[in-house]
Amino acid sequence: MAQAAPANAKATIISPKAGETVTSPVRVVFGLSNMGVAPAGTNQAGTGHFHLLIDEPVVEMAQPIPANAQVIHYGGGQIEAMVDLKPGKHTLQLLMGDWKHLPHQPAVLSEKVVITVKAK
Repeated sequence: MAQAAPANAKATIISPKAGETVTSPVRVVFGLSNMGVAPAGTNQAGTGHFHLLIDEPVVEMAQPIPANAQVIHYGGGQIEAMVDLKPGKHTLQLLMGDWKHLPHQPAVLSEKVVITVKAK
């Protein structure tokens, strides 16, 4: 069973901003309020770690969060990342996972951010 999310927990993508045009690799800065960040495997209430969802992958909220090219895990407690993206439009979203890589209940998801990656 997944950990409960703290009341009013909110994940945000600080950068890049929605509608921004960027070059790859893209620096993605994660934000979190009313909740703490802890590495995967750290069983501490009120904490979790980030997962970056790229281009709207399907994620079952009752299952462990998958790891693939569209779902990047930041189990070390990272709060920013450099992400290689091909030129074109992309959707980015953050999902918090508990110490077992399960989405919190209720899920702590950021708003989706649509960006454009320009060719170099």
